[in-house]
Amino acid sequence: MYSTKNENPKPPGVTIWVLVTLLWGTVFFTTSVFMLRYAALLLGQGIFSPSRSEVFNAYGVHAGVLIVFALIAMMVKNMVEPGSKKQIQRWQNISEGKGEKLFISFAGSIATSFFFTGLTAMTFLLSAAAFGFVISLTIPVVLTAALLNIGAGLTASLIVGLGFLIARVGRKKM
Repeated sequence: MYSTKNENPKPPGVTIWVLVTLLWGTVFFTTSVFMLRYAALLLGQGIFSPSRSEVFNAYGVHAGVLIVFALIAMMVKNMVEPGSKKQIQRWQNISEGKGEKLFISFAGSIATSFFFTGLTAMTFLLSAAAFGFVISLTIPVVLTAALLNIGAGLTASLIVGLGFLIARVGRKKM
């Protein structure tokens, strides 16, 4: 992360990109599975009731997809913004108490939770074909689950924001 003592902070490396993507990808995988199951029941469409072992098989595929996604995202970010100056400035703003106070990236949480529901659905479709289990997801089920998962994304953002407040991360130093 950003250090206020470092005159020339460096952008995050591969390890940070992969670990953060795996962390949030795992959180949203879990909430997406719940929301896909709930949406299928709510709408009475599709078949989505994977067993625990099917969830673990799908997560194995999902983790691989997340790692590839992290590496591609890092590569694109570095091509679009060499040196990651905006990201470093954001870290500096947070460390100086200029960041969002309660939510950690409100808009990002909405977009991420919606996107990861679709990614989870695609991972399950791939996994079902590869491992031979049965699921059937309709577009309305996936979209409903994605909308419901926005609440989970905002909750996760709020929890991290509260953690930052409690830990006094981003407090102005007097």
